[in-house]
Amino acid sequence: MRQKRFAGGRVVALLGILAVVIATVYLLAPILAPFVAAAIIAYMLHPLVDRLSRYRLPRSLSAGLVMTGLFVAGLSMLLVIVPLFVQQIRALAGYLPKVISWGKDTLAPGLVQRFGIDIRLEPEQVKAWLASHSDAAGAALNKILPSLADGGAALFGVLANMLLLPVVLFYFLRDWPAVIRMVDELIPRSWHGKVHQVGGEIDSLLGQFLRGQFSVMLIMAAFYSIGLAFTGLHSALAIGLVAGFLVFVPYLGVIVGAGLATLTAALQFGTVIGLLPVWGVFLIGQLLEGFYITPTLVGERIGLHPVAVIFALLAFGQLFGFVGVLLALPLAASLLVALRHMKAHYVESPLYRR
Repeated sequence: MRQKRFAGGRVVALLGILAVVIATVYLLAPILAPFVAAAIIAYMLHPLVDRLSRYRLPRSLSAGLVMTGLFVAGLSMLLVIVPLFVQQIRALAGYLPKVISWGKDTLAPGLVQRFGIDIRLEPEQVKAWLASHSDAAGAALNKILPSLADGGAALFGVLANMLLLPVVLFYFLRDWPAVIRMVDELIPRSWHGKVHQVGGEIDSLLGQFLRGQFSVMLIMAAFYSIGLAFTGLHSALAIGLVAGFLVFVPYLGVIVGAGLATLTAALQFGTVIGLLPVWGVFLIGQLLEGFYITPTLVGERIGLHPVAVIFALLAFGQLFGFVGVLLALPLAASLLVALRHMKAHYVESPLYRR
């Protein structure tokens, strides 16, 4: 009887701790973003710091070297992507008169002839429509203007978080073993073995997923960039990098990349024949990524189904904002491990065996 009460007390204590953690994250979500982001990045990069420390380098120097490499890689990527997209926007602006002329001379007559739909707009009609909706636009502007100060404060908060992130990341990387020891010392000794077992499973699951998915992102970015370059598409490198790095969210990379590439190819080639090689690159890339690269590098045994990943990102993002998006995968992995243990306990229970 006393053991049952003790077990019930442990369950109540765990639920109370969980409730406090959820409430704290919800209330402090606006300021937690740089700390959570730094913790996740440190989790992914601390093996590199550990490896450098084995060569008798001070841990502070090892953390600084890893952060320097991360900064150089990110800056190099921005220096490649941003100019290419600026060039693409200028090219789109140059194509805009041709698109308007094509819509007026080809698209509109075709719609009228085949479907009886007339979408032609005369300048007088546009002026009349703007005049009739000017009052509504003015009312909307009056509502938006008071929020500009809040927008400025939000921008200041974003800049502050960007400056705070590298500082917090450095200390996480430098003091990662000390942080782990501190958390280990806080675990009740009666729970220590079980918490270590569950924590090890979560670490294995999440580590394999994050590091494997990062490898998939790099491979797919290279594949899309090289494949689109062979088709002769302008800004192939920029579109390939965007499509590859968005692979982290299932199906988002191929959707965004194919959309950008289709728009660019339509303006550049002007024919459906010119679109076919571009679509072929994304079709082959999706097949390779789905049937070979991801199962090989990430592993199907992880158990994080693509639908579960999408749901976790949307659900935690809705509940906790950007912090929820950052915490979605770690919490989903933890929940998956917890469900596995609950299922094993249920299968071994008298309730199931009866």
